[in-house]
Amino acid sequence: MLLKDLSASVDLRPVGYQFATVRGDSYDDNWLVIAGTVTTPEGRWSFAAPCLLTDEARRVSAWLRAVAAGTVDVTGPDAEGELSPDACFIEPVVAFSLADRSENGTAVLRVHLSLEAAPQWERGDDGADVHQYVVEVGLDAAALLHAADEWDLSLAPFPPR
Repeated sequence: MLLKDLSASVDLRPVGYQFATVRGDSYDDNWLVIAGTVTTPEGRWSFAAPCLLTDEARRVSAWLRAVAAGTVDVTGPDAEGELSPDACFIEPVVAFSLADRSENGTAVLRVHLSLEAAPQWERGDDGADVHQYVVEVGLDAAALLHAADEWDLSLAPFPPR
């Protein structure tokens, strides 16, 4: 799934289960390795991390569709200036929130990248900055729906086990 505008892009895709063989554990059997390539004015980097369970991964496209439909509220920083994502998961590596919605229908998504997904220059030792590094990408409803469809297609080879 490619989320891209004129200044930034985030390309995310599942590349496999963390463990190739079924172990009989609902968590271990369903961890997906998500690979990403991110381009911002600050730089370009890639990552791969087992960070979404199969059921969590399916929530990503549902969230994108809800943003396209206008049913997700814009969120800002809290009183301390901290960001909290709307769509977050057990592993805080990748998350999403809605930063803004313009009058012309463009939604500005925040892709929160922490731990293994954060750029090297943003990685802290203690994980205190979880969800605070974001890449903002502006997309119209058609691009959001296309990204959701793209994500669903990329998940097809990885059913819950």
